[in-house]
Amino acid sequence: MTPFIAEIVGTFLLILLGCGVNANVSLQKTYGNGSGWIVITTGWAFAVYTGVVVAGPYSGAHLNPAVTIGLAVAGEFPVDAILSYILGQFIGAMLGAFLVWLINKDHFDATEDGNAKRAVFCNAPAISNTFLNLLTEILGTFVLVFAVLYFTDAVMSSDNTIIGLGSLGALPVALIVWGIGLSLGGTTGYAINPARDMGPRIIHALVPIKNKGSNGWGYSWIPVIGPILGAALAAAIAMLLQ
Repeated sequence: MTPFIAEIVGTFLLILLGCGVNANVSLQKTYGNGSGWIVITTGWAFAVYTGVVVAGPYSGAHLNPAVTIGLAVAGEFPVDAILSYILGQFIGAMLGAFLVWLINKDHFDATEDGNAKRAVFCNAPAISNTFLNLLTEILGTFVLVFAVLYFTDAVMSSDNTIIGLGSLGALPVALIVWGIGLSLGGTTGYAINPARDMGPRIIHALVPIKNKGSNGWGYSWIPVIGPILGAALAAAIAMLLQ
């Protein structure tokens, strides 16, 4: 498996399981309807674990443009590979979100609340405050990338392709994402990943959903810009502390 394909597959699994738990909790007439935030954060942690286990040996399992950018800023990932990784991440995210919509189509039809339907795919603030919402995404991603830079040896492989977490990093990064969700995720839904939010948001806009609500484009830049800024800040501080 090439790094490009690995990023597609790993991010696909991340979103299939992550948005899948959103659907199970948010949509009507599922067995998990209303089961709450602990279920969502735990589901996303296991989603991260699964994606990293599968993609880790082949691409380093970034699965997140912010991680890719953060490693590149820190000098631990080749700049010329950034675009291919991010493209793979967006393709995987959109494929995962599409299948979540497809397998839950009857439950989307049974759900009247348009915001609950959109929440399956992407984030929205609990209380709208542009500065604080952006700061939350910056800080959440800072924690993720800063920790990744310290617990993994991001070493280039002999063929100059594999850099990043590796499969042994699956459990630590899953626990970090779980912790971020439990501690910092209650205000914005903790995207901490531009592909995780924007890819499924695009699918929400494209697929036919009964009584579909707003796509939330006015908020959509925050889960993109915030994680990028947080990742760059984490890399910069990590380099200063070397």
